[in-house]
Amino acid sequence: MSLTCFLSRKVDKLILFLLKFVKFKRLFYVIFCIFAVMNNDRSIQLLLQHRILLEMEHAAECEAFRKQTGTIGLQRKVKRGDAWFPVSTGKGFYNSLNQYVIELLRNADDETEHNFEYGKPLMFFTISDGVPHYYNISATVSYVDGNRMLVVMPSQDSAARVMQQECLGVQLSFDETSYRAMFDALDRVIRAKEGRLAYLRSLFASKQPAAHFSFSDISLPWLNATQQHAVNEVLRAKDVAIVHGPPGTGKTTTLVEAINETLARESQVLVCAQSNMAVDWISEQLVDRGINVLRIGNPTRVNDKMLEFTYERRFEAHPNYAQLWAIRKAIRELRTVRKGRTENWHQKMDRLRSREAELEIAINADLFGQARVIASTLVGASHRILDGQHFSTLFIDEAAQALEAACWIAIRRAGRVILAGDHCQLPPTVKSMAALKGGLGKTLMERIVETKPEVVTLLDVQYRMNEAIMNFSNHWFYDGKVKAAPQTAHRGILDYDNPIEWIDNDYEGEEEHGETFVGETFGRINKSEALKVMEILNAYTTKIGRQRMLDERIDIGIISPYRAQVQYLRHLIKKDALLKPLRHLFSVNTVDGFQGQERDIIVVSLVRSNKDGQIGFLRDLRRMNVAMTRARSKLIIIGDSHTLSRHPFYRLLYEYVKQTGSEDGV
Repeated sequence: MSLTCFLSRKVDKLILFLLKFVKFKRLFYVIFCIFAVMNNDRSIQLLLQHRILLEMEHAAECEAFRKQTGTIGLQRKVKRGDAWFPVSTGKGFYNSLNQYVIELLRNADDETEHNFEYGKPLMFFTISDGVPHYYNISATVSYVDGNRMLVVMPSQDSAARVMQQECLGVQLSFDETSYRAMFDALDRVIRAKEGRLAYLRSLFASKQPAAHFSFSDISLPWLNATQQHAVNEVLRAKDVAIVHGPPGTGKTTTLVEAINETLARESQVLVCAQSNMAVDWISEQLVDRGINVLRIGNPTRVNDKMLEFTYERRFEAHPNYAQLWAIRKAIRELRTVRKGRTENWHQKMDRLRSREAELEIAINADLFGQARVIASTLVGASHRILDGQHFSTLFIDEAAQALEAACWIAIRRAGRVILAGDHCQLPPTVKSMAALKGGLGKTLMERIVETKPEVVTLLDVQYRMNEAIMNFSNHWFYDGKVKAAPQTAHRGILDYDNPIEWIDNDYEGEEEHGETFVGETFGRINKSEALKVMEILNAYTTKIGRQRMLDERIDIGIISPYRAQVQYLRHLIKKDALLKPLRHLFSVNTVDGFQGQERDIIVVSLVRSNKDGQIGFLRDLRRMNVAMTRARSKLIIIGDSHTLSRHPFYRLLYEYVKQTGSEDGV
C-alpha cells in the first residue's frame, strides 16, 4: 500500500479528532490541504482554501467588533444605526415557537434608519455615570417595525432582569450564528465521500460538462426570447444552470417563471437569497402567482401580506396550535413546582413533553406538506426546522453577492442548483484585506461562469433605463450584448433633456472644496459636493415642476459610496424648506442600500476630490455599475473629474458623458 493511500484512509479519523479542538482547526485544514493535494482532489483543495480564508475573515470581524465596541461612543453607535438608546420595555410573552420574547420601544423619528433585522444578535447595556455596562445576556432580534422591536430572550428570568433596569439600551452584537452555519456547511461538504453532495462539489470545481435533459422548448410568449431560453435551460438542467441578469433585464420575472414551471414537474422547491429583502421580494412575487410559500424567518418589509406566509404566522394559525399552547403552558407551570417532585411529577412531565413533541411534529409536517415553496435566506437554510428536508431543486437569487460557504448551507439540502444574479454588480462584503486578496470574494457563481459558460443564459433586453444611461455600463461590463427595449430606449422626463450628465466639482486645493476623512467606518465626506447636490436638486425639481412631481410621483434617489456623505445629505434635505413638500419622493442611501431598486432620477455623489488622485474603494467598479443603473430617465453624476479621471474607467465615463452633450450641466 502506498503512503498516499494509507494517509487518505486516515483522513476521516483525523477530521473527526481535530474538529474537537477549535484552536487547532486552521492547522488541521492546512494538513488536510496537503492530503488533498496528494490525492489530487481539486474540489477539496478549493473548499479548504475557502475555509481558511473564511477563518481569516471571522478573526478580522471579531477584532473589528471588539475595537468598535471599546472605542466608538454611544451617540455614534446610535447615529450609525447599530444601537438604540434609550429604550423602554413593553410586554413579555412566549411566542409560537415557545421562545420568551420582550418588546422594546425607542423614542425616535420613524425615518431614523438602523441595522437591526430578524435573526441578528444583540446585547443589552445600561448607562451609569456616563459609562455603558453590558449584560452577559445573548438575545436575538425576532421582529422590527419602525420604533418597535421584539427580542427573543434566553429565558424568562433573563428577561425579568433586563426589564427592571433603567437607562436601558441595546446594540448589535457580533454575529457568530452565520459563521457557525458556514463552517458547518463547509465541513459537511468537505467530508462528503459519495452521493449528490460529493458529486456537485467535484462538478463545480472542474470543467466537466454539467448534465442536462433533452426536450423541446416550451413556449412562454409573455417573456422575451432570452427569458424564455433561460426558463427552458433551467428546466433542462440536471445539475446547475445560471440566469445572468444585468440591471433591468427582468431577472426576478424570469426566476419566478422558472420556479412556477419547475413546480409543474416537482412537488416542492427551496428558494434562497443572501438578504432578507431579496427573499421577501421574490416570495411576494410568488404569492402573487397563487403559489403557497412558507417563509422561514421574518420578513424585513413588515405588512399583513408578507406576514401571512411566514412560518410563525402559519404555525399559530394551525388548528392544533391551541392544544399545543395549552400543553406548553402546563409544562411551564409544572416546572415552577420546586417541592414534592415525586415519580408522578416526572411521569406527568414526560407525558406532556411527549405529547408536545408529537403535536409539533404533526403541525410542521402539515405546514411543509402544504407549501410548494420553502423560502429563506442562505443562512436561514440551516434552521433546525429544515433538518431532514431535501429538495430536488434549489434556487439561489443574489448568488453573485453570497460567499461560497453560504451557498453550500442550502446546496447540501438539494439535488440540483439554479443560480441567478449578476457578478458585474455588488460583490460579497469581505472586511479582511488578506482574505479578499486570497480570493474569499470570488463567488461560487463566478467560478461556475468561468468553468461552465454553457450553463449561463444572459438576459439581454433591459426594460428600466434610457439607452444613453445604459450604454456605458453595457459596453464596459457586458460587452455590448444588452439592448434597451423600444418602450424604454428614449425614456425621459423633460423634452430636449440630456439623460446623463456629469457635474464637475473640481478640487481647488482648499479644504472646503475637497474630501475629508471622518473615520474608517464612515469613510469620507465632501461638504462642498453635498451643497452642489442640493443646488442641483432644487434646480431640477423646479424645472420639472413640483406639482407635476407630486401628481406623477416622480421619485429621486441620491447615492453616495460613503456613509458620512449619505448622512450629511439626509441632514441637508431634511432642513431644506423648498424640498419639504417633496421629501417623501427622495431617498438617500449608499450603493449597497440601493441594490435591486430603481428611481426616475438618480444623483450620484462620488465624494473623492484630492490632489493625489486617490479614489479608494471607488476602484471597485461593480459598485459604480449599480449606482449608474438605478436610473430610469435621468442620471446626474457629481464628482471631481481631475481626481477621478486618473482611473481609466472614470476617464472614459467622463468622456462618454461629454460626448452625449451634457458637459455644460443642468
